[in-house]
Amino acid sequence: MVERYAREEMKNKWTMQAKYQAWLDVEKAVVKAWNKLGLIPDEDAKKIVENATFSVERIDEIEAVTRHDLIAFTTSVAESLGDESRWFHYGMTSSDTIDTAVALQMRDSLQLIIEDVKMLMESVKKRAQEHKMTLMVGRSHGIHGEPITFGLVLAVWYDELRRHLENLEQTLEVISVGQVSGAMGNFAHAPLELEELTCEYLGLKPAPVSNQVIQRDRYARLATALALLASSVEKFAVNIRHFQRTEVYEAEEFFAKGQKGSSAMPHKRNPILTENITGLARIIRAYATPAMENVALWHERDISHSSTERFWLPDAFITTDFMLHRMNGVISKLVVYPENMMKNLNLTGGLVFSQRVLLELPKQGVSREDAYRIVQRNAMKVWEEIQQGKPTVNEKGESLYLNHLLADEELRSKLSEEQIRECFNYDYYTKNVDAIFKRVFGDEA
Repeated sequence: MVERYAREEMKNKWTMQAKYQAWLDVEKAVVKAWNKLGLIPDEDAKKIVENATFSVERIDEIEAVTRHDLIAFTTSVAESLGDESRWFHYGMTSSDTIDTAVALQMRDSLQLIIEDVKMLMESVKKRAQEHKMTLMVGRSHGIHGEPITFGLVLAVWYDELRRHLENLEQTLEVISVGQVSGAMGNFAHAPLELEELTCEYLGLKPAPVSNQVIQRDRYARLATALALLASSVEKFAVNIRHFQRTEVYEAEEFFAKGQKGSSAMPHKRNPILTENITGLARIIRAYATPAMENVALWHERDISHSSTERFWLPDAFITTDFMLHRMNGVISKLVVYPENMMKNLNLTGGLVFSQRVLLELPKQGVSREDAYRIVQRNAMKVWEEIQQGKPTVNEKGESLYLNHLLADEELRSKLSEEQIRECFNYDYYTKNVDAIFKRVFGDEA
């Protein structure tokens, strides 16, 4: 229910009713500002603020004739008023209304996205603390590297989300600006105080300077912030898709009772949610291109930006909101298999400990080149035996790699059996996890 409610709340901010209501909110704020500055009489201002209304259907009818949405809007509103309608939209240009109103929509929508990110961060933090010491293999190039913990994987995600949160909060300041500067942005028909008062009433800041439109680098900042966020969420999704692969199977999306994975193969449990998130991220990133191309408008302005913004703004917000709630559901319900993580960690017969052995040899006076040669030589033997299908541990439970190292006379001349065996200790790789978590989560770690 929470997920559904959040998506409806976001969609409702971008309906035609919401669009025109934002326009009306701006126009009423301007009326109140003109009244405070002494132009519009108290009685007329009161009538406009209390009675001005519109009809989406009526606006559509008028626009079919005027071919101008703002004029259709002001005409519809005028029909709800009397003589006082002469003050409605006084001294303003279309973009004064539209851009300031869109700022309200973007501000309120971005605040929802910020709350979504905080929600996801909480879910990631909870799972990170749960699996703080859950051992697994770390991979680079998709190949087994060294032991890590699943908690560290999630801590990386949390820290990345925190950077996005900071970026979004800064972006909120960038986009929360309005204007009432007139047809060419020169304030010829209205004082600067009108804009300042209007923005104060609306909870916005006045743009220091505008040339009929709010400059679109602000919108591009928003689009790229959402695109970056989507890219990180896709990264998390791709990782989970990898974990769910049958050959890996270290974690998987929750599979509900009665859920079906394939129309042909009843056994399938597919990572459909994270695959969906991966696709949504591509769409959100795509909106950054038209947003950046909208920065370059002709002279004081053209309206080439308008058609793209009617599309990408609502869709980027709605899609990002959906994506974040979907990922939150994936993380909070993610099924983790520590036993399989440990099984995979042991898959290469102890090779994950190679660097530990490598680093012990220089302490005994061995050059790095010679140390590398000794350690790699034994590691290659293990790879060959794994390819031949040999067990990765012997009857004593000792790994192939440990056996080869113990049998290497050159290595044994430098390290004792006890020293070599100590290199195969998992605790060595988790000794700083607490300190890392304190860096990431502070006292909550």
